[in-house]
Amino acid sequence: MPLQETRVDVFEDIFLVFLGLGTLVGVVVVSYVLYNAYKYRDDGEAKDDESLPTVGELPTGGKGGKKLFLSFGISAVIVISLVIWTYGMLLYVEDPQDEFDEEPVEIEVTGENFAWYFEYANGIESSTTMRVPADHPVAIETTSGDVWHTFGVPDLRVKADAIPGEYDETWFMADEAGTEHEIKCFELCGRGHTAMTGTVQVMEEEAFNEWLNNQLTLEVTIEDQNETPVTEGYEMTLEHTENAQYEEDLVHNYTADDFDENGTISLDHEDLQQGGEYNVTITFEDDQYETIEETTEITRPSSETFTVGSANETDNGNGNNESADGGGGE
Repeated sequence: MPLQETRVDVFEDIFLVFLGLGTLVGVVVVSYVLYNAYKYRDDGEAKDDESLPTVGELPTGGKGGKKLFLSFGISAVIVISLVIWTYGMLLYVEDPQDEFDEEPVEIEVTGENFAWYFEYANGIESSTTMRVPADHPVAIETTSGDVWHTFGVPDLRVKADAIPGEYDETWFMADEAGTEHEIKCFELCGRGHTAMTGTVQVMEEEAFNEWLNNQLTLEVTIEDQNETPVTEGYEMTLEHTENAQYEEDLVHNYTADDFDENGTISLDHEDLQQGGEYNVTITFEDDQYETIEETTEITRPSSETFTVGSANETDNGNGNNESADGGGGE
């Protein structure tokens, strides 16, 4: 079965097959009943057919029940065939991994505080709006951070339980870019249940990839207490706090030469590769300033400003540095 079959296509196929067969059987049965009702109608004239039963007499004959066995046999073949075919279609819906022609987009969905939160495979996070590429399989894994929820997108025939401490897997594929589909919670989860909605925004694949990459950006500025850019004599190291879990080495080193004249460096997806929490360490030559050790979370476009203090000054033991995080986008 080609992957061009989306969940919507599968359930529509099942519906149409059952509708068609149900209509056919209904027409045959009703037609046969009407035929017999007309054939054996009481027109007030005596019948010469001796096989006709009289009032109170049980019918006999029937050629050994051939019609009965024939009808049961045909019905059994139809029902068994429908069961096997439907089961195969539902197996495809439940686990189509072998049918994927391309790697699916992976998204972890968390229901919490009557809202939906989405985390993509590269560590980028958003809330309320799930962005997906058109005509591309999307594999989702649902869980909950508080009580039982059920993630559902009626238009796309998607539903998966979101249970604390457990993960439920499902998938879908939207085939029309520029459309939006409403996300609902199908588990009565509390007084905010009806407001627990969101949106699936379907984008062209190129636009989706561009959006995803643009979310993985970080701008770092280093300045002194007079808000004057610091442009010389230091080295900055970014290390992912879960570095050991990734195949690539998510440790990045930059020198003052990589910063511009405003003491700022802009990093994008080619520099960072993976979103999440990073340890930031900034060391200075000749101990001019205290070493800065902070953490920053990159789950959307972010900026950090580190204010340095002289080595002779301290501020709560942290070298008088401050960090400011400003994020944008979902």
